[in-house]
Amino acid sequence: MNLWNLEIKYKPIGIVHSPFKEPKGVPIQPEVAKGIKGTVEIFSEYEDGLKDIEGFSHIIIISHFHLAKGFKLVVVPYMDKESHGVFATRAPARPNPLGMSIVKLVGRKGNVLYIEDVDIVDGTPVLDIKPYVPQFDVRPAYKIGWLEKNIYKLPEKRDDGRFS
Repeated sequence: MNLWNLEIKYKPIGIVHSPFKEPKGVPIQPEVAKGIKGTVEIFSEYEDGLKDIEGFSHIIIISHFHLAKGFKLVVVPYMDKESHGVFATRAPARPNPLGMSIVKLVGRKGNVLYIEDVDIVDGTPVLDIKPYVPQFDVRPAYKIGWLEKNIYKLPEKRDDGRFS
């Protein structure tokens, strides 16, 4: 099998509804979107897949950055003035524009999930949802590369429109 030409297609399972109508001004991580509310509307044919999700305090939303325009392999990310390889950043304009947000799950009513700490633009297609499990998802020892000298900037950073 030649993976070089393999085309992979995904179908959205739902859509995010949030107060952000455009990328500019959106918090760049859920950690600085504390208390911002939204919903995830799961399409009816996938509603049964939500069974038992209410038992989790947080969920991981995998989404498609539908407003990202093209990509560059070397970018200047929001939290630095230096350029870095796109795979060493969380920039939304990527070869496969996938987003990942860990949000607080507040509740569920039918096919709608009520969430907080939302850093996602309204209308963003949802590709998958996974439960957040600290024992699976948190690593005790880690390095954060170039962000080490810039992580203090996180609370003030917002999308400035450079990737859309």
